[in-house]
Amino acid sequence: MRKHLHIDLYRNKITEERREGEAVIRAGRYYIAKTLVDRGLANVDPLSPENPLIFSAGPLAGTNFSNANRLSVGCKSPLTGGIKESNSGGTFGFALGQLELAGFTLENAADDWIVIHLCKDGSIAFDSGTDYLGRNNFDVANALHEKYGSKTSLAICGPVGEYQGLVSGIGISDVDLRPSRLAARGGVGAVMGSKRVKAIVVDLNKMPTFHDRKKVMGSVKEYNRLLDEQQPVHTFRNIGTAMMADIQNHQGGLPVRNFSEGRLVDPDIEPFKLGGDFIREQNLARGGITTHACMPGCTIECSNVYVDEHGKEIVSPVEYETLGLIGSNCGLTDPDELARINFLANDLGLDTIETGATIGVLMEAGVAEFGDIEFMRQFFEELQKGTERGKLWSNGTAHVGEHYGVQRIPVIKKQAISAYDPRVVEATGITMMMTAQGADHTAGNLPVLDCSDLTLEEIVAASIEAQTQYAASDALGLCIFGRSVTFTQLEFIVNTLNVAHGTSLEPEFYMELGRATLKLEREFNQAAGFTPADDELPQFFYDEPLAPTNKVARFHGAEVRDCRSAEL
Repeated sequence: MRKHLHIDLYRNKITEERREGEAVIRAGRYYIAKTLVDRGLANVDPLSPENPLIFSAGPLAGTNFSNANRLSVGCKSPLTGGIKESNSGGTFGFALGQLELAGFTLENAADDWIVIHLCKDGSIAFDSGTDYLGRNNFDVANALHEKYGSKTSLAICGPVGEYQGLVSGIGISDVDLRPSRLAARGGVGAVMGSKRVKAIVVDLNKMPTFHDRKKVMGSVKEYNRLLDEQQPVHTFRNIGTAMMADIQNHQGGLPVRNFSEGRLVDPDIEPFKLGGDFIREQNLARGGITTHACMPGCTIECSNVYVDEHGKEIVSPVEYETLGLIGSNCGLTDPDELARINFLANDLGLDTIETGATIGVLMEAGVAEFGDIEFMRQFFEELQKGTERGKLWSNGTAHVGEHYGVQRIPVIKKQAISAYDPRVVEATGITMMMTAQGADHTAGNLPVLDCSDLTLEEIVAASIEAQTQYAASDALGLCIFGRSVTFTQLEFIVNTLNVAHGTSLEPEFYMELGRATLKLEREFNQAAGFTPADDELPQFFYDEPLAPTNKVARFHGAEVRDCRSAEL
């Protein structure tokens, strides 16, 4: 049995929803979509008290089952106007599981700023949050740990979220107490700010109870064994997500200077310093950490701790999406510069994809030159202070691009495109067009699928399969980087859920859960007024050939939607 708490912030009232069996398993992204649809919230103002902010952990949270402690945070997005599930690593989902909580929903809004403390004795405290206002996340985290202890996990609304800037995410504790794992996308930090919740503190406790604890522990060991047999897992462990920068630079699908080129450097002529291979070797030589777990129990350990030439930590982690959007997209070429800007974004609790795309658009508009590191520092300073310009820039890529009259605005459904140019990485581009989540690669990424000889029907079919798999993983609190095992061992995964919660689900449940999640998300967006026009890529992707491949986008939103309808 698990509990989901409904926390009425206006009345300081807690209502417990008890769940058992399959109700515990249908968590995360599925639970968010089901709740928002059932409550008919498609037309609420996203920054009003009526928009709930849902935190949901997976059915294996609180254990050392590798990859199973992801956290889903969801609401109606103030950035896209559609549904949003923002996914994070870190210790927060783990901590919820250890308190035998499936999650909680923040309802309404508090009168004044608060810190919510979920205690291991089952009590809940509402403490004042005013002393933490205007302070950056690392400062706030240190103060909260001083007050509540180190055996806690935090979710923090940064200073940009306080004034409801749409580039703001929610800072989540990593295993070393850094608030550096982000539920980043879609403006969920702004929704937390609209509710005047500065932070949520969750006590760590002990492994939760299960239907058959012994068999669950056996599954933990077996999953680790299966992961260790996979070459992709060893590659992630050695190089991390930064390896994708090397791949996309080679393919010509890397965002460079506001998506105007697809390759930053020719690695045959000069070193590609933003690539995973270069970063790993440099970081190792300096004494940095190249194998680091973002959440308890994970044996893939694809994160890192990046250090300077003196061995002093700059940031953790340096990951591909940030390398692509804040790095090459803004004209940076040096990983040290990238890492320092990365830390500024983490310290403010910002979505590095949305932020990097916004800065790229500002550079395109002539506000600064590409590669201007001093302007990038000024950008974060303006956001931190909440100046007039800072608040304008905090509204994200679409709004800023329109304000400055920029022609090349890389968004879908008003959300910044991830670090895969859809002219070259076509299947991921199709996913970003189709998904209700906005331009989000984690909805179904196929970064190395060569689509040159594939029809639209074949690409859409591949995308739908990936979207279904990813949606199921997000519903179960599973990291997608275990997909070489998770997606091929469905009987094992579902049997683990059965022994954990006393169910008798069949292996087909996994994909059925994914399909049900996607259907609910489409239903929500349709009720919110989305049309095929919202699936369209920006026009420049169709008009401007991308060097060095000289490819342009081939497919439009309406035909993609028609093809999807035929597939479904």
